[in-house]
Amino acid sequence: MNNKKFCTLFALVMTIVIVATGCGQTNGGNSNGGNAGEVTKDIENLPAAIAEKDQIKLMVIRKIGGDDHTAQFLAGAKQEGEALGFKVDTFSANGDTAKFHDAIAQATDSDYDGVVISHGDDPATVEAVQKLKDKGIPVVAFDSIGDLSGIEGVTLTSQNDEALAQYALEQLVKEKGEEAKIVYLWVDGFPPMVRRNKVYQDTLSKYPGIKEIERFGVANENTSVETQNAVAAMLTKHPKGEIDAIFATWDAFAIGAARALIEAGRTEIKIYGIDVSNADLQIMQEENSPWAATAAVDPKMIGAVNVRLLAKKIAGEETPAAYSLDAALIDQESLKKSSSPVNMVSLADIIPGWGTTDAFEEEWMKALKKANGK
Repeated sequence: MNNKKFCTLFALVMTIVIVATGCGQTNGGNSNGGNAGEVTKDIENLPAAIAEKDQIKLMVIRKIGGDDHTAQFLAGAKQEGEALGFKVDTFSANGDTAKFHDAIAQATDSDYDGVVISHGDDPATVEAVQKLKDKGIPVVAFDSIGDLSGIEGVTLTSQNDEALAQYALEQLVKEKGEEAKIVYLWVDGFPPMVRRNKVYQDTLSKYPGIKEIERFGVANENTSVETQNAVAAMLTKHPKGEIDAIFATWDAFAIGAARALIEAGRTEIKIYGIDVSNADLQIMQEENSPWAATAAVDPKMIGAVNVRLLAKKIAGEETPAAYSLDAALIDQESLKKSSSPVNMVSLADIIPGWGTTDAFEEEWMKALKKANGK
């Protein structure tokens, strides 16, 4: 067997192994020393549908990956589920559509009590979720195709993408003016990107003096690197004065763009982005950083809220058909007010309410967390 055939076979075997062993990371249990996913029974007002189960297992499946936002989203979902005493498995397909759908199929054929999917963006996702529902498995879908709203009982969640884009673009216009020359970093095909693009197009109509110089976008496990290379090449075509700002609709774009601008000594070009992470904050706080502002929702909180909604579905409680999480603007001036470096935790000190929400956190959930020492 030649090396190419061996590598192909090895990759196929590893994919099968990953799916068969729970589709990725698996941590369970609670601080009381019980079995993974073991629900505490002696909780006042604990819904019967929760109390009657000895173990509750959730699966969280995300199509995109390779970025810090994904890692935090999955961590937030896992942390919230385990705080409730549930067992939570997570999987990121890193942009691989086949692996994403294989993971959903595996969850459908396993004994999961509920599934969260993230960034399902094609008709096959609708078919896959319908199969989950047909087996009685409740589903919450984050940043996924709107056609899922046609499946009864599915809750579609999202960041407030319109607000995210609006905050970032308003800050760009405020700082760079109504005739700014900008580069647009965006990729089509994803529901949140479609919503953000609508706001961008509305902004261009509102400010006809704004000129789009170039645009670029790719979503894969190398997004930041490919964006860095593309921006670096673009800078060779446009000397100082020809570009005022970059609107980056995803922080993976902004990270690559920032690296390119810093390496080229072109930090006069400012970046206005969407999403945030510790790595993003570090770049924003560097001296002469080109990253001026970013609009975001705490990704760990997004993961937690999705799990709460799923828990309510398992409990047989009413849930909305759709829910959008509020966004906030983080700019360099706000970060500079802190006497010490700002991270995702201390961000709450300068952004009121950052990283916390009581949305869908029922009293029985609080009681479960307390019983589990969380």
